[in-house]
Amino acid sequence: MPTLLATARQLVYGPAAQAPRRALFLLLIAVISWLALTPHPPRELSTGWDKSNHLLAFGALMLSSRLAWPRRRWTLLLALFAYGGLIEILQTFVPGRDGEWPDLLADSLGLALGLLLDALLRRSPLAPRNSG
Repeated sequence: MPTLLATARQLVYGPAAQAPRRALFLLLIAVISWLALTPHPPRELSTGWDKSNHLLAFGALMLSSRLAWPRRRWTLLLALFAYGGLIEILQTFVPGRDGEWPDLLADSLGLALGLLLDALLRRSPLAPRNSG
């Protein structure tokens, strides 16, 4: 009988959960894109401080992308940084929105936070164990 820890490990890292992990990442991309590019995002979905919204969004993107594609750390980091830059450029065309360098900095800090959380998770008891 599998232990609770082994079951949790399979849910986080198991091959059967790869498609749902990728779906979660794509859902996050869609939601964050909509929130970033809509002229008036819902206030209920805000932390109250724009920079923490960026930090949390990009931290979640980085962590979910690392779970979905665990061997693509640097590719994901560069792609998500470019995505953050693209959002800032596109926001200059959205009424009531502005692209800002400090937002891209907050995105970058979020990416670093996501990588840190991923590293901690990979060192936790949930991390996959090598047999041998």
